[in-house]
Amino acid sequence: MEYVAPTQAIKDEIDQLKRNLHEANYAYHVLDNPILLDSDYDQQFKRLHRLETQYPDLIAPDSPTQRVGAAPSSTFRSVSHELPMLSLDNAFSPEELIHFHRRIKSRIMDLDFTYVCEPKLDGVAISLLYESGVLVQGLTRGDGYHGEDVTANIRTIPSIPLRLRGLDFPDRLEVRGEIYMPKSSFNEMNQLLEAQGKKRFANPRNAAAGSLRQLDARITEARGLQMCCYSLGIMTHDMPETHYEMLLQLNQWGFRINALTCVVDHIQDCEAYYEDLSIRRDNLPYEIDGVVFKVNEFKLQEQLGFLVRSPRWAVARKFPAQEASTLLKGVEFQVGRTGTITPVGRLEPVMLAGVVIRNVNLHNMQEIERLSISIGDTVIVKRAGDVIPQVVGRIASQTTIDRQPITMPSTCPVCDSLLESTPDMVSIKCPSGLYCKAQKLEAIKHFVSKKAMNIKGLGEQLIKQLLEKSLIDSMADLYQLTKEDWLLCDRMGELSVNNVMAAIALSKKTTLPQFIYALGIHEVGEATARILADHFGGLDRLMQADVSVLQALPGIGLTVAEHIVAFFSKPENQTMIALFQSKGVYGLKHQQTPSNQVGALTGEIWVLTGKLSSITREQATVYIESLGAQVSHLVSKKTNTLVVGENSGSKLKKALALDVQILNEAQFLSFLEQSLIVVETKNEQ
Repeated sequence: MEYVAPTQAIKDEIDQLKRNLHEANYAYHVLDNPILLDSDYDQQFKRLHRLETQYPDLIAPDSPTQRVGAAPSSTFRSVSHELPMLSLDNAFSPEELIHFHRRIKSRIMDLDFTYVCEPKLDGVAISLLYESGVLVQGLTRGDGYHGEDVTANIRTIPSIPLRLRGLDFPDRLEVRGEIYMPKSSFNEMNQLLEAQGKKRFANPRNAAAGSLRQLDARITEARGLQMCCYSLGIMTHDMPETHYEMLLQLNQWGFRINALTCVVDHIQDCEAYYEDLSIRRDNLPYEIDGVVFKVNEFKLQEQLGFLVRSPRWAVARKFPAQEASTLLKGVEFQVGRTGTITPVGRLEPVMLAGVVIRNVNLHNMQEIERLSISIGDTVIVKRAGDVIPQVVGRIASQTTIDRQPITMPSTCPVCDSLLESTPDMVSIKCPSGLYCKAQKLEAIKHFVSKKAMNIKGLGEQLIKQLLEKSLIDSMADLYQLTKEDWLLCDRMGELSVNNVMAAIALSKKTTLPQFIYALGIHEVGEATARILADHFGGLDRLMQADVSVLQALPGIGLTVAEHIVAFFSKPENQTMIALFQSKGVYGLKHQQTPSNQVGALTGEIWVLTGKLSSITREQATVYIESLGAQVSHLVSKKTNTLVVGENSGSKLKKALALDVQILNEAQFLSFLEQSLIVVETKNEQ
């Protein structure tokens, strides 16, 4: 076919489409304020792509169509930075921050100045070079003097402009910033990797670094990376007078800047900013590891100058570490309430997020194999927010020849019973039930807990004494103890005894759902207990139910039904319940939970898994039930939707296999807002 040269009208249309799409990208990815519907954006993008395919000579490097990942590269070349990318000094305490301020004051004497406060994003430093307004190069920080050329990869990141906005930009401009992976993208990527049987990333920083260094830019494109700028390198242009004005100018040219950045007058305001951000940290949509404070005025920055590897006019006030390395000294195996054997790592004590960590849950042997850890390894321990510490990997370079493999015992470490594998082959269990002292202790701890019978003042150490002194043998025996029995326990004076006996007496006025939950039937949580109480109305009818009746109830599958029947069929449990009845426990008639008005989710079954960062699991359950759905703890063919938080596991895999609808936390919160549910976040409580 003969080539037909493009008309001026075609050229003008291509230029207009590019301008429209650049502005739409800027509004969506930088300002978080979309100006085009997705359908309109897609239509214009397709039109531009079609024209460029027809007239390839008109394809420019700054075209929105050129964000698409390029073909795989074989390596990254090393390139020298025209200006070194220096690091920052750190301040780990208010005293060190004051010392930084005094050093500045001693050099500039009585001159007035302000500070710029910026969140320190936990990602990968990047340098972007623009010539005549077009992106021509992207380099990692590297050693500060040489970085890797990752231009093909950074072109796929939507918050990095391929062409600068406006007309007043300099001929050459080097912008520096942080490439990071938002928490939502990190969670979605890890869930996908886990579903594919691949290794998860330990944290968003590692995920961002690994994604940025992919030889195939198409993989980088799919990872949801973002970029936020924080400084300049080269600029052939008159500089603004302050750092903050420079950030605002960069924002006008098309770059994302952090919305939490602000200017303050005093060093005390800097510390207050740090304290405020440390409280808000867990609820931010991205990870930060501290705050950066900079002298705002460029003239004073120039006067203060630089040390060998850092500027005198800036400092990073770091948060307590959320990851640390330490020695795995040994592994002990603990017995849980339902008999599951859990390996617990004993660590060389290490300070993490302000807490000394000595022990860590290793979950099961499959997790140990996935992490490839052994006794004697140096391991990486993570503690994000209030999450229980977890091992996320080992430092292979510090491996020694003294490593000892971790092996599961063949018998229960408490009662010596032969251990059995669960049907899914993931866990190992002690089959002895309440004949095992460890399971008995955990069952009683569960029975007295706040969400169960709520017996205040009855902690683990006191329960251990009652068992060791043979004062009780089951949960029901708590209601037979006399004052003289309690006085036999250590540190139990008359006042303490009176308080605990009053709490036990008060617990008799519990509800039927709480009592069913308190019994500790395997896989019967609060939501299932409410379903059982509402359907049967009393314990006698529940105890007589068979598997088929139970399985017909919403949210109760075959496995749970079998657990319920097995529990009530055991003679020792029947005897225990008869004793409860004789002592007047759960004496109140059960009032069925009021039916929800017909809501958006009436008749549906929802399941929650993983940790939600914005709201608690209990709040999420209330919101879902207020819309008419049942909340179950088990994913089955009956499940309509699975809400996925951080560190989700087998439930996600099963939901994927059953093609169940999956919502991440952001999607779930958006759904609640659309359903006119006012969500109270953890930060607001």
